[in-house]
Amino acid sequence: MNLSVKDISKRYGKVTALNAVSLHCQKGEIVGLLGRNGAGKTTLFKILFGLVKPDSGQVDFERSKQKSLGGIIEKPGLYGYLNALENMKVFSRMQGLQLTDQEIKLNLERVGLPIERNDRVQNYSMGMKQRLAIAIALLNHPNYLVLDEPFSGLDPIGIKAISSLILDLVSKDKIGVLIASHLVDQVSAISDRIYVINNGEIINSGETQQLIRDHSPFYTLYGSNIGESQCLKKYQAKLFPTKAIVQVESHKIVEILKELQHENIEITSCVPEVDFEKLFDIKA
Repeated sequence: MNLSVKDISKRYGKVTALNAVSLHCQKGEIVGLLGRNGAGKTTLFKILFGLVKPDSGQVDFERSKQKSLGGIIEKPGLYGYLNALENMKVFSRMQGLQLTDQEIKLNLERVGLPIERNDRVQNYSMGMKQRLAIAIALLNHPNYLVLDEPFSGLDPIGIKAISSLILDLVSKDKIGVLIASHLVDQVSAISDRIYVINNGEIINSGETQQLIRDHSPFYTLYGSNIGESQCLKKYQAKLFPTKAIVQVESHKIVEILKELQHENIEITSCVPEVDFEKLFDIKA
């Protein structure tokens, strides 16, 4: 059974936090939930974990394990005055687990944390705290991992490291991962599918690459001699010695690449430039 959210709605007084939200995630895939701060992402995740009761709708997922869902909501809830091993012991006992030190160390190694480090977690970087929180979320081997803003506060190196960790977990363990974030480029880089939420409603959804194509009015083409292209002039492209920026509909880009090939211009990269505002504000 997939992790499935069906027509979830939630109001706080006169404020509608969620309005008939539906989405699904299956094991072995990464699904992104994109939205600005206050769009309803965290409220939905709290409903998934039973921390908030919805006004209507339902959440379904495979409950064959003691813990089918693991995750991080808002910030990693760690005990800063304890070290990583001690944090793992506390949270494992909370989940009714009796793990040996060796088993806990294996869990830390699994997320790329150094097992020899014994200082307090409050000294850790945000990236290391995220890794530890993910290790705790993976206790009991859940079918699905739910991550709320896992890239928040990270530098580019930290973002790349957490992204690689998520991809590795999905590849090796075949778990499903649902990621909520306002960072479009980071989520789209690793997600198989994306849902876009705004003001509590899903306003866009689909396969990641298709959504990018549908919301990419500009393409940046790279090639060592692309500035010599004649065909790009009819598309009113902005030409530079090694790159060109062209505004065309997605189905036209294949035709342009063929024309460039006929001109003996070797394209090394074709990058769609996503219109993030359009992605967030316009219904599909």
